[in-house]
Amino acid sequence: MSSPKLRARPAKQKPASQAALPAGMGAILHRDGTAFRVWAPNAQAVAVVGPFNDWNPEAHPLAHETDGYWAANVPALAAGTEYKFWLKTEAGDELTRNDPYAREVTHSAGNSVVHDPGFDWGDDQFDMPAWNELVIYELHVGTFYAPDPTRPGTFLDAIEKLGYLQSLGVNAVEIMPATEFPGSLSWGYNPAHPFAIETDYGGPLAFKQFIKAAHQHGIAVILDVVYNHFGPGDLDLWQFDGWSENDGGGIYFYNDWRAETPWGHNRPDYGRDAVRFYIRDNALMWLEEYRVDGLRADAIAHIRNVDGTSDPARDLPEGWSLMKWINEEIRERMPWKITIAEDLLGNEYITRAPEDGGQGFAAQWDAAFVYPVREALVTPNDQDRSMPAVAEAISKTYNGDAFQRIIYTESHDEVANGKARVTEEIMPGNAASWFPKKRSTLGAALVFTAPGIPMIFQGQPMLADGYFSDDQPLDWTREKQFAGLVHLYRDLIALRRNQRGVTRGLTGQHVEVFHVNDEQKVLAFCRWADGGPGDTTVVLCNFADRAHDAYTIGLPTGGQWHVRFNSDWAGYDEEFGNSESVGTEAEEGEYDGKPFNGSFGLAPYSVLILSQDAG
Repeated sequence: MSSPKLRARPAKQKPASQAALPAGMGAILHRDGTAFRVWAPNAQAVAVVGPFNDWNPEAHPLAHETDGYWAANVPALAAGTEYKFWLKTEAGDELTRNDPYAREVTHSAGNSVVHDPGFDWGDDQFDMPAWNELVIYELHVGTFYAPDPTRPGTFLDAIEKLGYLQSLGVNAVEIMPATEFPGSLSWGYNPAHPFAIETDYGGPLAFKQFIKAAHQHGIAVILDVVYNHFGPGDLDLWQFDGWSENDGGGIYFYNDWRAETPWGHNRPDYGRDAVRFYIRDNALMWLEEYRVDGLRADAIAHIRNVDGTSDPARDLPEGWSLMKWINEEIRERMPWKITIAEDLLGNEYITRAPEDGGQGFAAQWDAAFVYPVREALVTPNDQDRSMPAVAEAISKTYNGDAFQRIIYTESHDEVANGKARVTEEIMPGNAASWFPKKRSTLGAALVFTAPGIPMIFQGQPMLADGYFSDDQPLDWTREKQFAGLVHLYRDLIALRRNQRGVTRGLTGQHVEVFHVNDEQKVLAFCRWADGGPGDTTVVLCNFADRAHDAYTIGLPTGGQWHVRFNSDWAGYDEEFGNSESVGTEAEEGEYDGKPFNGSFGLAPYSVLILSQDAG
């Protein structure tokens, strides 16, 4: 699909009386005051009002530019000033609306605030990690760390735990949506003010301080953005200038059958130039003004299709082209920044390059991994686990690129909405017992060894139980209680990032699942970049409650194979049974189609990671 041709933003075409106004939308702070610009094509008159003019619409009217844009300058108006737009409708009604582009609000039902985008970034020159070395930790600001039980956690609170994430080896955090939403508790997927950071999280300044601190800890920041719907609560965009059709949302929304979403009749109108610019401007603001390192676009299946399906009769071609345009802009301006799609339909065109007909996302959340792997982990009976299904999940790639997918066993969606943490699903009410610990860490080992960009959800290394809720902060006492399991995750991440120089293959493009034993529920696979000692890495997984004193698999080369990781090591948990393994000398003799073979002790529900010393 090709992008529709957009006209240049009309607001840049100023009459002579407005020639001195700076370009841009919303409240634009400059040396001589603040300029205001808003899109309200059906308004008969527009003004900016606030305490600075006693909310008098006659004091500071906006002049009409072209194509429904209005603008004016208010001299000597400083940052921190509260304001709203006053609009007179075609019917003669008077409305006051928050600025659609407001960078800051007093609260979701309050006033817009003139925001100073300036910030002292110091010597921040953060280098985005290579995508094949990314390890993502998804977090919800309000519950990640909330030391004051009377309020949600803030970005400033979260800064205090960056040292923990750095020591864990995480080099990217994915922030669940943090734009202003109604009230103080939310997952964030109900954006009321898409350009403003949630007040209860500390607002825009706290977010910039968090990003700066994360960069100082070597951690990239990826922000979850919601463009498939806006609202529905405290939404001043709704019937913004008084116009609507079919009782729809007005100028920012579809006003027909295309408006329908699972979250209300509030899908943005991706075919209107001004709305396309609005969403594009939002994406670029986070990446440029806030120095965010990437975006994760929520539920994009509902941007490209009314029902979020692959039914072509319900497609929204302008939604597809919008996201493609945004990705093209980002790649042209900042090619090192990552864009991640949540589509979950296995569509390889989501991550295919735009010039090849794709939408241009760098990676996508992969349902082809999480669903079969979680099923294998939580299924009660060993005989019901499908090793061919797990093997297929491990082998999956998009467009031949191992790192065009995000793989995980827990995310905000997988630990709520009727589901729970993997440990809780395995044994409800007893999530810290042997079976949940063993099988959840088996899943974690797969996440960090299979092709893809690994992601874990907040609290996962410290065996957080139950289900995710926006009113239940993480219990950080579990960090010490389950220190051994935190150590397990730290070791896995170190191997995934090849920090010890012996598992480069885990950052490579290649994978081969060469051993699938569905009877005994064991499989083995190989990862490599260029191959050879220190690179080629073999992963051996036992999905059954059965130990093997000497389980034989094929090996690609002879010589000593070392066990770099054994998930059953007693140092990870006192209920685990093994001392650290040292490995084995490969024997000549074809096995699994490999020229050599080796035998390894394999505990129930355990994973071994094997490699050779670099030459």
